[in-house]
Amino acid sequence: QLQLVESGGGLVQPGGSLRLSCAASGFTLDYYTIGWFRQAPGKEREGVSCISSSGGITNYGDSVKGRFTISRDNGKNTVYLQMDSLKPEDTAVYYCNGRRNPYEYWGQGTQVTVSS
Repeated sequence: QLQLVESGGGLVQPGGSLRLSCAASGFTLDYYTIGWFRQAPGKEREGVSCISSSGGITNYGDSVKGRFTISRDNGKNTVYLQMDSLKPEDTAVYYCNGRRNPYEYWGQGTQVTVSS
């Protein structure tokens, strides 16, 4: 079965850190652009960050610039999102997305809750 699986979410205090992982099952991520998205209750899904297939190009949403870092290890077939200086407004379900025209895959999401 071809799928993406996120992990690493949880409950963390404001100012804390988490590292999310997005692992591919059944296919290789090597040629895929990978994006992280998030959706908070009552809000639309928004883009957080993305990384090119080679890892040479990264982009971040304005709300996470300077706090989040995306990276990939194609040897491990995994993409990471390091989240530092977390804020309560970062609370959401985080999803990873893999795109390689015409293919696209979504993970099932992992919950991140930032609260004291």
